[in-house]
Amino acid sequence: MRILSGIQPSGVLHIGNYFGMMRPAIELQKEGETFYFIADYHALTSLRDPMALRENSRRVALDFLACGLDPNKAALFRQSDVPQTTELAWILSTVTPVSRLDLAHSYKDKIARGMAANAGLFTYPVLMAADILIYDSDAVPVGKDQKQHIEITRDIATRINEAYGDVFKLPEPRINPQTETVPGIDGQKMSKSYGNNIDIFGDEKETRKRVMSIVTDSTPVEAPKDPEASTIVQLYSLFASKDEVANMRERFKKGGTGYGDFKKELFDKMWSFFEPMRKRREEIQRDKGYIDNVLAAGAKRANEIADQVMERVRKAVGLR
Repeated sequence: MRILSGIQPSGVLHIGNYFGMMRPAIELQKEGETFYFIADYHALTSLRDPMALRENSRRVALDFLACGLDPNKAALFRQSDVPQTTELAWILSTVTPVSRLDLAHSYKDKIARGMAANAGLFTYPVLMAADILIYDSDAVPVGKDQKQHIEITRDIATRINEAYGDVFKLPEPRINPQTETVPGIDGQKMSKSYGNNIDIFGDEKETRKRVMSIVTDSTPVEAPKDPEASTIVQLYSLFASKDEVANMRERFKKGGTGYGDFKKELFDKMWSFFEPMRKRREEIQRDKGYIDNVLAAGAKRANEIADQVMERVRKAVGLR
């Protein structure tokens, strides 16, 4: 089974990225042939600083490797190191109805939040379809909010197959319901663009400050509190054991403990969870050529597959 996933280098990675994409991707290394790309083409829809894009792309690679990605098992590469992807995106766009893209929830959400309505943002699902189809991907781990993009990919692939024969296999989404949405400090989905994030490798003082700023209600210390509605409990459950989570939930219901104390427990658990990864990150940073070598090897593997698929596509549509 071939598994594909991507992550945008639009900013510093946060724990929503880790639990939503990175950890599931790392676990999937055991299940099949894995390809993970840094989506720098996609990032161009919102990032206009070329230096930041280059630095962010390297930081994503560094953080991914620090968190456990094994380059001997998974190909890690920059999206732009496989330029055939944009060629395939154009071919796919010729069969994609505008009406289908008009229905994309992600586009509507981003426009509603103030992003410029550029053509790249509108056709984002077509480029994502190319990302997936160019590697003959079987499975694509995504969050619930990205499931529609896989459906669009399958629709586009079906249209190509109906017009030109059996060109593409249809990929399946992989959704982990436990981590599909990680809440930010305001209770909404964690996102850098919302300013509600807690970074994976943030400074200790800043990370503590972010955790202590999690929004809570005005329930007094001595009163019972609702664990079901608590962002603190939701985040704590990502890092703690079942028994530890059960204990916190009971103390919420019992009363007598303030939100501030629960936040301190969350910070301690979170900080210790990422400690081994911080050490691994420091080791990687000391090896100056490691990241470049990993990305080059990943790009080589990705291009081998992409070249084979594009040869098949060009012949099918009449370009060769």
